[in-house]
Amino acid sequence: MNSEKENILNQSVQFIKSVGPKRAASFRKIGINTIRDLLFYFPSRHLDRTTTLTISKAYGYLLNGFNGEITIVGKVVNAEKLMFGKKELLKVQMRDSTGFFECVWFQGIKYFSNVFNAGEIFAISGKPVISKYNALQFTHPDFDRISEDESNNILNTGKIIPFYRIPKELRMGSIGDFSLRKIINTAVENYADYLDETLPEELLKENNITGLIESIKNFHFPENREGLNKAIQRFKFEELFYLELLVALRKFNYKTKLTGNSMKVRTSLISSFLKILPFKLTEAQLRVLGEIRRDMESPTPMNRLLQGDVGSGKTIVALIAMLIAVDNGYQAVLMVPTEILADQHSKNISKLLKNLSEIYKDKDINISLLIGGQKKSVKNKALDGIGLMDADIVVGTHALFEERVKFKKLGLVIVDEQHRFGVEQRAKLQNKGVVPDVLVMSATPIPRTLTMTVYGDLDASIINEMPKERKPIKTILRGEGSLPDIYKFIINKVKDGYQSFIVYPLVEESEKLELKAAETYFRELSETYLKDIKVGLLHGRMSWQEKEEIMLMFLAKEYNVLIATTVIEVGIDIPNANIMVINDAQRFGLSQLHQLRGRIGRSAEQGYCILVTKEELAASNSKYKLNLDYLSPIQLEKYRSSVRLQAMVNYLDGFKIAEVDLKLRGPGNIFGTEQSGFPELKHATLTQDSELIVMAKAVAFAIVESDPYFQKENNLIIKKNLFEHYAHSLNYSKIA
Repeated sequence: MNSEKENILNQSVQFIKSVGPKRAASFRKIGINTIRDLLFYFPSRHLDRTTTLTISKAYGYLLNGFNGEITIVGKVVNAEKLMFGKKELLKVQMRDSTGFFECVWFQGIKYFSNVFNAGEIFAISGKPVISKYNALQFTHPDFDRISEDESNNILNTGKIIPFYRIPKELRMGSIGDFSLRKIINTAVENYADYLDETLPEELLKENNITGLIESIKNFHFPENREGLNKAIQRFKFEELFYLELLVALRKFNYKTKLTGNSMKVRTSLISSFLKILPFKLTEAQLRVLGEIRRDMESPTPMNRLLQGDVGSGKTIVALIAMLIAVDNGYQAVLMVPTEILADQHSKNISKLLKNLSEIYKDKDINISLLIGGQKKSVKNKALDGIGLMDADIVVGTHALFEERVKFKKLGLVIVDEQHRFGVEQRAKLQNKGVVPDVLVMSATPIPRTLTMTVYGDLDASIINEMPKERKPIKTILRGEGSLPDIYKFIINKVKDGYQSFIVYPLVEESEKLELKAAETYFRELSETYLKDIKVGLLHGRMSWQEKEEIMLMFLAKEYNVLIATTVIEVGIDIPNANIMVINDAQRFGLSQLHQLRGRIGRSAEQGYCILVTKEELAASNSKYKLNLDYLSPIQLEKYRSSVRLQAMVNYLDGFKIAEVDLKLRGPGNIFGTEQSGFPELKHATLTQDSELIVMAKAVAFAIVESDPYFQKENNLIIKKNLFEHYAHSLNYSKIA
């Protein structure tokens, strides 16, 4: 951009007609300082007036069988509260030049009665019906208030009207919908042409993407729906493209600028270990092991994501990778999110390796446990062993991040349940070695769109096969009234050797949430329904030693039933636990429900997951089957609890569960502090723009592969924009 254009766009907004110093101060409060800032203050939504009807035309449409949504602009005549049976409703009567129509609300009556005042003009959008009194009627319609000046100005012009978010800071500066629209229109008409393109011309042509200036004009004041859609697509693509560039750069730099350790299978250690396993590895496990082994043999450092559903056998694959590192004279570390899980992994690995030592005599393999809750003397001994390389494999929690943890020769870092650790945390652990290989694991399957964005710099492996002897878990939804029968089922199954989990959301009573408490119900069930069998209690407020003791007793079948909170969500392995009862299931997230279900069904016996919820919710879920693939965002929000429960009943596949969960929760702050270096998305959404993500990734990765330093003339514009707008992110991609 030449300096003259730069100076013009960087002028204060006060120089735009109708702004001035006072209004400019209001704009500054919401981060709009310059003309450029105002040009990129986009509408939050648009009202398509190109299909606006008069009341008389709307009647004709409906009488001819039309069943779609329409928009009518009308003036409020009056609003009155009426009784409909025992319920109150609000009826707002409106009119245009051709007749009258009415809007009805059964909820939010107090709010809407203050919104619709006589004489005010609104654009009403929705699917109308003709009432039994022959009135054109909307029920709970969408609406937009339109000023008198604006109504006179645009009522019959058939435009698409932009609506902008107007924070209180603007309203206090006397800037409303109409005035903001006029100000931005002036800015677009007079200054949009000064903008320079931010994407290469060749890229725009090859991918049929509209230019920046045209997109700015059409986003703010589109001539038609096609122009608006193209503008929206352009800005979605642009932010996804630059995001994928950062991902591609991160991967390029990791693969090309760092030299790792080449680790090969050198002795009979791995073959000996495979002989002592009490089961055969699945084809999927063997395939993934081949991918990991090739990474470890290469001098290029491994940076791999291992995905697999709960119980698919990721941990045994990780252990074999650790043994390859040990076989090459390196240390390996396994980091997990909880102390009880770290302790369990440490014990299980030690047990397996003890069996190994009986047939493999070349080397004793030592395991060390490092967690926050250890006694000082125990922790100091572990730290000494790690520093002196007495410990070949280290299992730990966040305690591994401590400054005093020094490895002698760290060659492999494995992060379990990666979603609980951010990029910076993983980097801290990596930095304790000299370019160690990195394997991050997830038992919560990651939707494809997230794999291509947040984890796009990682090579991906998937264990998509469960051990052959496992039977699919049966998931059942029941109302609270079925609990006595559920307890009878648990007692009957005790005779078959079954053990059961009964999970509650909270440890103590909460008047606010009215949820059952594990401690309270432990006492009640032990004295009533389950008094003839052995019942234990486990919750998050216990120390890890107490949790360990309870779990070992459960494993040894000293308890038939374990009443617990979600402390059992991650990683606990009890082979004979084949019944999972989840109380107040509607209170749990979908991913959490799937994780809890994964705690059972780990033997050849049939597993049962019983979701217990309110009677009315269970009844409605039985009666109405929701098609989860076709629900709109509004419907997903309305039926959120039902969608979660039905998804659990309908799907065992964790990847399908993850896709539904992403639709329900949205991506959230996926590029925030936990995934440092990634900007937040303002235009694109990971739940709806998968095709654009695929396209943006293909284009970005191809450019980085052919011109990683953006030296070609066509790519100079990319380099310029990266350094101007993504400097923070480039620090993480190590190109700055």
